[in-house]
Amino acid sequence: MKKVLKALSLMLVIALFAAMLAGCNNSGGSVDVGIVLPTKDEPRWVQDEQRFKDALKDSDYTTEILFSQGSSAKEKENVETLINKGIKVLIICPQDGDAAAAAVEAAKKEDITVISYDRLITNTDAVDYYVTFDSVAVGAAQGQYLIDNATGKDVPLYLYAGAASDNNAFLFFQGAWSVLQPKIADGTFKIANSSEAEALKDTAELSRDQLSKILGQVTTNWDPNEAKNKAQTHLTAAGADLKGEVAVLAPNDGTARSIADVFASDGDISNYVVTGQDAEKASIQYVIDEKQSMTVFKDVRTLVKDAMGMAIEVLDGKTPETTGSYNNGKADIQAKQTDVIVVNKDNVKAELIDSGYYEASEFTGIE
Repeated sequence: MKKVLKALSLMLVIALFAAMLAGCNNSGGSVDVGIVLPTKDEPRWVQDEQRFKDALKDSDYTTEILFSQGSSAKEKENVETLINKGIKVLIICPQDGDAAAAAVEAAKKEDITVISYDRLITNTDAVDYYVTFDSVAVGAAQGQYLIDNATGKDVPLYLYAGAASDNNAFLFFQGAWSVLQPKIADGTFKIANSSEAEALKDTAELSRDQLSKILGQVTTNWDPNEAKNKAQTHLTAAGADLKGEVAVLAPNDGTARSIADVFASDGDISNYVVTGQDAEKASIQYVIDEKQSMTVFKDVRTLVKDAMGMAIEVLDGKTPETTGSYNNGKADIQAKQTDVIVVNKDNVKAELIDSGYYEASEFTGIE
């Protein structure tokens, strides 16, 4: 009888311990929306963190935001952490579109709705929605700006791109090429720094493989230092016919500033037009000071609002509204697209100051 009572007591203790563990796990389930962003080392993503917090502050739903610090392994670990906290919706901006597939597939197995944010996760059907700026339109706007500011013929054209691990880098370049290629073919521009692009100058629509070859030569990996080194290498190798007045396709603001500094310091460059994107504070000052020609303003406030709006609709049991779709190599992903705005010195005040995105006091020379 004593043995039976001991056994029953032991079973009771085990059951109580298991119940306590279950209770601990359930307490983590208070997180409704998990958000994973690439890094805290870029101003854009730190700003996004605060905007996500602000977007949900009037809601009954809770969120947790984790950063991957440039590591796909850390990103996967972050997703697993959020899964264990019982999230129902995952918003993720992948460090590497391909590498993120495994992480979101783990989330999908737990019936978590996956929203790919700003960058598309590729080669998996585990993505439910994609919230994005029209990346092809961004590149087209950059390319068109170079065309609109080109004078004469045979203008040297220096091409730079983002990271080959980021699907957006392909879309940006694709958009730029779609408008630049006819002007390369007719002799308005001559390619200065890519033999792969030169070999394809008569090809209007590039395949993924062709884009990869060009990006392999002109990638900056979104790294300002890498952009600076590449620009220095290209200008050192360039003859007089590839200097003078030049056009520069820079993929984003961080790389644009580095590239602009290199071109500005070369005595044989009489004038340069350089593109950018993201409307980073430092680049807005560069635009005001005429060190950077333009930036593509992607109002992240709208993108965050769209992403959180989509997450709340999912949590409320509704079907989110979408405006298009993107093929990620495995499936057509329904997308919500946000418009972009070209900003230069002429409209910087109207678009960025008057709209409340920045304060005039943050800059010098605002008119």
